[in-house]
Amino acid sequence: MPSNGYMGDYILDLAMEIAGAEGERFLSQDEDQAIREIGDLSRERMVGLIREDLSRIGVEFDNWFSERTLYTSGEYNETLDQLREQGYLSQREDALWFNSTMLGDEKDNVVVRSSGEPTYFASDIAYHHNKFIGRGYDSVVDIWGADHQGHVPRMKAAVEGLGIDPERLTILIAQMVTLKRGSEVVRASKRTGEFVTLRELAEEVGSDACRFFFLSRTPSTQMEFDLELAKQESSENPVYYVQYAHARNAGILTLAGERNIDWSYGDVTLLTHPSELALIRHMVRLPELVQQMAKTLEPHHLAHFTMELATAFHGFYENCRVISANPEDADVTLARLKLVESAQIVFRRSLEMMGMHAPERM
Repeated sequence: MPSNGYMGDYILDLAMEIAGAEGERFLSQDEDQAIREIGDLSRERMVGLIREDLSRIGVEFDNWFSERTLYTSGEYNETLDQLREQGYLSQREDALWFNSTMLGDEKDNVVVRSSGEPTYFASDIAYHHNKFIGRGYDSVVDIWGADHQGHVPRMKAAVEGLGIDPERLTILIAQMVTLKRGSEVVRASKRTGEFVTLRELAEEVGSDACRFFFLSRTPSTQMEFDLELAKQESSENPVYYVQYAHARNAGILTLAGERNIDWSYGDVTLLTHPSELALIRHMVRLPELVQQMAKTLEPHHLAHFTMELATAFHGFYENCRVISANPEDADVTLARLKLVESAQIVFRRSLEMMGMHAPERM
């Protein structure tokens, strides 16, 4: 492996796969042509693997955009022409510069190197031109890794240079995730090619745990993902804690059905116990919470809501007997069954919004 190349066993595996399938064909080709074709095959294979891995945790993208199309469609040239017409490009030091200081940035940035090769920044500008002008989006949300945080001002400046209100671009910064096994940190290094893939993570802890743990933190917060905790079947594991609450709901309703109890006419005005009222007060927060999350782009509130809901439900379950054999408690039983059914609906909808399973039994 070249010292300045990407590291990792997956690179060697990919090379061996291509060599085994079509290696002989490339030996007879011109070197540049072989490199292009091998690059295309490698990209297709890697994108396919990424799709498979994302599918394992229920993530599906509606559209996959090829950076290459920015150049083949002419959008890249169109973007530079627009910036040039507005006076935001200048030629100096044998390179083409975007004069981002004119728009409040601390320094200007190269968009085309002296070799004529565009920078990543040039592609980023053209891509946002495509989104805002080509496809006419009202607003765009970018999610960047923390190592690109310093690039936010120049991207905002570039959008403004295209005549677009920079407030229409929201950039969320995602911090790195630290994997742990109990107290032991799982070592990872991008430089040496040592890392845990999403596929390996999903295979070890399951897709529900992956989704819940990632959704329970804001992207800007440093996160420690405890692999051992994610596999525990105890109240310490928030995934188990929430899903068990739904399963407990389902178990109660199944038992009531087996006893031919019809709770559809239960009188909920009989629900006056503090644990009942605490559960109700928490349940009714969901619609407003969903609206808030949509406005603020902060879905982590839903994960915390479900944990608090589980606590409220488990408290209700411990303090209020739902199905009573005492005939005098028949009306309260019906009211509590109606509450349990309502809680199950809230749990199920919350879990569905998070892309998780709502198990009937555990």
